[in-house]
Amino acid sequence: MTDRYNYMASVMKALAHPTRLFIVEKLNEQTCNVSELTRMVKADISTVSKHLTILKQAGIIAAEKLNNQMIYRLLCPCVLDMYQCVIKIKDTEEKND
Repeated sequence: MTDRYNYMASVMKALAHPTRLFIVEKLNEQTCNVSELTRMVKADISTVSKHLTILKQAGIIAAEKLNNQMIYRLLCPCVLDMYQCVIKIKDTEEKND
């Protein structure tokens, strides 16, 4: 196996959670701080922070400090292309049933 495949797997693993998929979609719409994302996700701040850390370590999002808040933004909107691919798979399965 090459480093390339390991890297791709780590990015896909970072996206392999419904909450992280939701966060990525919201960050595509606008930058947010942890409090805003916590309200949207309806989870406690520590849980949302863990999800943000995983996405940040994978290089999908970035954080910048503004005053006393961390503001998160999506670095790679192209990850949303995978969403469309997954939906196409689902649609194809439903047509074949």
